[in-house]
Amino acid sequence: MKNNIIYGLHPVMEAIKSGKQIDKIFVQKNLKGQASQNLLALLKEHNINYKNVPVEKLNKLTRENHQGVVAFTAPVKFALLEEILEKPANKPRTFIILDGITDPRNFGAIIRTAVAVEADGIIFPENNSAPVNEDTVKTSAGGIFNIPLIKVKHLKDAVFLLQAYDINIYAATEKSDTLIYETNLQTDVAIIMGSEGKGINKSLLNLSTGKIKLPMSDKIDSLNVSVACGIILYEIVRQRLNK
Repeated sequence: MKNNIIYGLHPVMEAIKSGKQIDKIFVQKNLKGQASQNLLALLKEHNINYKNVPVEKLNKLTRENHQGVVAFTAPVKFALLEEILEKPANKPRTFIILDGITDPRNFGAIIRTAVAVEADGIIFPENNSAPVNEDTVKTSAGGIFNIPLIKVKHLKDAVFLLQAYDINIYAATEKSDTLIYETNLQTDVAIIMGSEGKGINKSLLNLSTGKIKLPMSDKIDSLNVSVACGIILYEIVRQRLNK
């Protein structure tokens, strides 16, 4: 066992039974044997998703005898979006939705700024997302322990739920014709941030209340996602202070 990684059938099962928060889990394809069947049954019982991978992937994660399974624990307990939305709020809410942000340092930097502006939560998917690991904790400067992290199976379902609570969804994209400074952000809002390479998934763009962008010189294509997110979050703060 090293840092936040757990390997081996029985150690992983004991970690799950003890209530450890599992961030990601990889299971070797076509794994056979009674112990592996017990593991899969346990994962189903605890509603933990896993990813089937070739043995080569597991060998890269650890050189130890992993027995066909490697898990990563999270340093924090993930929150449930429904529970947060049910709580009364004494100010307009702010959520950040991360679509395809896979760099732990970008993730951590976004968390740090989100805590600074007292955002209500960060929503991210189980797959195609940065791990919640030591790099995330370090870059967040400890902020990770002071904001709800909400891991969901599908971002679309999270958007539908937010909309059911009358929260406006704004997608940050250079494809927008509307500058952020022209958008009313004084209501309950959720901001979707996409990866610098692929941007925001088209289905999420279509679900959004509106699309917003930052003014940008033609000498550069885009900003680092954590920088862009920080600018947007502080524009939300500015608008609400001037309300």
